[in-house]
Amino acid sequence: QVQLAESGGGLVQSGGSLRISCVASGRVLSFNDMAWYRQAPGKQRELVASMDRRGDTVYADSVKGRFTISRDSAKDTFWLQMNSLRPEDTAVYSCNAEVLMHYDGSTWHGWGQGTQVTVSS
Repeated sequence: QVQLAESGGGLVQSGGSLRISCVASGRVLSFNDMAWYRQAPGKQRELVASMDRRGDTVYADSVKGRFTISRDSAKDTFWLQMNSLRPEDTAVYSCNAEVLMHYDGSTWHGWGQGTQVTVSS
């Protein structure tokens, strides 16, 4: 009923920037909560940034001041702007969101397929 699709990953040099997107399709009225996670090889998945329905944000300490989560509700899209990238930011980045599907309060919660971000030194 709802799908999330990420795009915008790729290879970038250390110090560079990337913006990754997460687009929701299907029965979407609005985002409730949204988040970006990442998983590097051999490591556990970690929360990178989140935004709740009020627009309040939370960031991992490792990305504070470098990454910014934002949304455009009219386009059913949210982004992660990543600046001053470091090799240790290399990971598969996945979006996660709770979507309001209907005015009766029905929601959907799920994941995108992930997008690879590789930062070379």
